[in-house]
Amino acid sequence: MQTADIDTPRQVADVVAERIERLIVDGVLKTGQALPSERRLTDKLGVSRTALREGLKLLRARGIIETSHGRGSFVASLTGAPALTPMMHLLGSQPRTLYDLFEVRGLLEAESARLAALRGTPADFVLITRRYEEMLAAQGEATSAATHARLDHAFHLAICEASHNPVLVHTLSSLTDLLLSSVFASVNNLYHRAPQKRVIDRQHARLYNAVTGKLPEQARKAAAEHIDSVCANLREIEQEEQRLVRATLRLEGWE
Repeated sequence: MQTADIDTPRQVADVVAERIERLIVDGVLKTGQALPSERRLTDKLGVSRTALREGLKLLRARGIIETSHGRGSFVASLTGAPALTPMMHLLGSQPRTLYDLFEVRGLLEAESARLAALRGTPADFVLITRRYEEMLAAQGEATSAATHARLDHAFHLAICEASHNPVLVHTLSSLTDLLLSSVFASVNNLYHRAPQKRVIDRQHARLYNAVTGKLPEQARKAAAEHIDSVCANLREIEQEEQRLVRATLRLEGWE
């Protein structure tokens, strides 16, 4: 790699930092992942060890990497823990906002599925397949609803990561706790109902096949239909429970 047009060590350090940042943005280096050794990085970037160390120093100052004595440097958490603002508290505590979350999931996950089918690499599809198979493997076991929800969410997140849109990935990651609540609601209310569970399994299979088959429009449609279907089922269950409550109240003379 040519570096002759770079005049000073400081400029070299800036270039080193920029190239490593690009690897992070592109998803080649992920949060918590160790950076390659100094020797490998100097070979790959075509710079001296001194320039590399200056570049890593810049990244540490920006909070993009962290260095632990004896363990090397790692990609830092890029989003951090979201502050518990009043709005976040309301979103997490009010049941009605569950449907707002499904709207957000429908918008973001439909587009991420389309982009994943367009941009996904063989390595991305290996990871998506791994998450999909883990989700399937847990179905025949006495797995808790919380574990099912985490596996379900991990499958959808793997598809999002394959979109290679870091803003989309970070947006979904920053909403993980809230989105997990919507996944848990669907798992907790639908997985034990055989007809609904069969529908969810077919929808996951269609989504998986469309993304890994590089069929962007089918992937978008499969993701959107999956979210819409789950949301509609939950609304139906809620309305059914409200009817049961009203019927009980009438029976007891409260209406």
